[in-house]
Amino acid sequence: MRAAVLSATLLVLLSCGNGPEKRHALGTRHGGVFNLNETEALRSIYPLTITQAASFRIMAQVYEGLVAFDAQDLSIIPGLAERWEVDPSGTTYTFHLREGVVFHDDPAFPEGKGRTLTADDVVHCFNSICTQGIGDGAFWLFQDRVLGANAHYASSGGEAGKNVEGIEKVDNLTVRIRLTSPVSNFLQIIAHQGCWIWPRELVDAYGSDPAANAIGTGPFRMKAYVPGEAMVLERSAGYWGVDAEGHQLPYLDAVRITFVTDKTTEFREFTQGHLSAMLELPVEHLADLRDSVGADGAQRFTMLMRPALTSQYFGFNARTAPFKDVRVRRAFALAIDRRFLVDSVLGGMAEPAAHGIVAPGLEHYPYALVPGVPFAPDSARKLLTDAGFPNGEGFPPVQLQLNADGFGYLRVAEAVQAMYERELHVPVSISVVTADRHWQRVDMGQALLWRDGWTADHPDPENFLALLYGKNAVLDTTLPASINKPRYFSEDFDAHFAKAAAAHDEGERMHELAAAEAITIVDMPVAPLYHERAAYLVGLGVQDLHLNAIEYLSLRAVWLRKGPL
Repeated sequence: MRAAVLSATLLVLLSCGNGPEKRHALGTRHGGVFNLNETEALRSIYPLTITQAASFRIMAQVYEGLVAFDAQDLSIIPGLAERWEVDPSGTTYTFHLREGVVFHDDPAFPEGKGRTLTADDVVHCFNSICTQGIGDGAFWLFQDRVLGANAHYASSGGEAGKNVEGIEKVDNLTVRIRLTSPVSNFLQIIAHQGCWIWPRELVDAYGSDPAANAIGTGPFRMKAYVPGEAMVLERSAGYWGVDAEGHQLPYLDAVRITFVTDKTTEFREFTQGHLSAMLELPVEHLADLRDSVGADGAQRFTMLMRPALTSQYFGFNARTAPFKDVRVRRAFALAIDRRFLVDSVLGGMAEPAAHGIVAPGLEHYPYALVPGVPFAPDSARKLLTDAGFPNGEGFPPVQLQLNADGFGYLRVAEAVQAMYERELHVPVSISVVTADRHWQRVDMGQALLWRDGWTADHPDPENFLALLYGKNAVLDTTLPASINKPRYFSEDFDAHFAKAAAAHDEGERMHELAAAEAITIVDMPVAPLYHERAAYLVGLGVQDLHLNAIEYLSLRAVWLRKGPL
């Protein structure tokens, strides 16, 4: 793969770092180079604009927040804050930062040496979240929650140098956050990538959207990055983290990521031992994946698998005919046989969307309050007739747009295309474009019908429903959408969503979120399809790599078994 696809210059970058003979060793744990491939180019590596699963996975090695998710069970663990307190009212959080944490060395700093993290950095990053034109993609995290966040954002950042009212530096190692009301999942929100901490020197040196540069405090620092081709992360020698025996982390010497788009090529590279793990599976090779023992009887790899907090769905442009008519949107949703997609197209590696877009598996969420979207072709045809298109007559040609670099995207689209033609007798063509082009067209409202999906950033139903919150809809169609891609706006949905944000009781919060989601089943801004299962293929030499429901990847304590990989 590398010899055929990558340039000579990039080969030099990919060969950097310690070879196996130079691995450092900590007891029985050995370092080395961890090799990955992502089939989708990273759209952003800047914390405030990361919305892509691949970017989330990779940049979690570079950046950290005040708290973090445990990679095994997604519980909240200390990060840059070694401890915190919450006042009796549940509205004031005080975070105590670790001493001696330093940002990665980078030319953005004097003499290229990373400086010490202080409370000023946290305040600056959190203020940026609440500033128009900077934190637009992450503002929903603090919106309606942090005291003064809405006012600060509404005034485009307010007066120069003025902080958000509820974000306060107590001293150099202490930050206090005040909320408008108790937020039961606030620590999960703080663990979100939008709250990762970066130095102001990052944007001072590289601009407001540092597309090819990253400076964090994590276990790995960015050494080289050629967008769309490869990235090299090297072990941060001054990293603060240690293991249970007091050994400094990380164990690995480097992480190398290529961006070859073909899944079959990626699978071949993995089975030949050139990749340490494969994080998204090729639907074309499901039979091979289930057999981890080779023809010679030797174990080839380990497969990790579990239900994921992820949803796949089709988005509708409800501002343009024919999807301006809710009857058409509902017809297109009811004409999809989700069970067929899961069983016959995806090989059982998913679960049909039984309700809305909130993935199953979230404790205390009342899924039963959200109506399902059945396969009901007779009802779909009646709706289309009522909309003025009996038997599909007069229905305009529609293009289903997608990027084909994910698990089964194209095969699912082709199966649904056949369902639309068979059940509704409507002309639907498929347009496959690159991921960059796909999201550019979706964001600018240029797609009528498109593939979309979401993997939870933190394990809470609100994380899915924020995608449809009216305050996250950009109503000016000359501007790109950020979070709310369909630009959906419903006063009823927003009222329930806001009540959930203000609820003091967790049961009440969940009930209001389910009530909001139920409204989307009536309005149908998106057509839920299925929820994928998360699966990793892991090389036999890789130790302590964990898979969780949000696919949060932590290589902080991963190590490679001594000997050939």
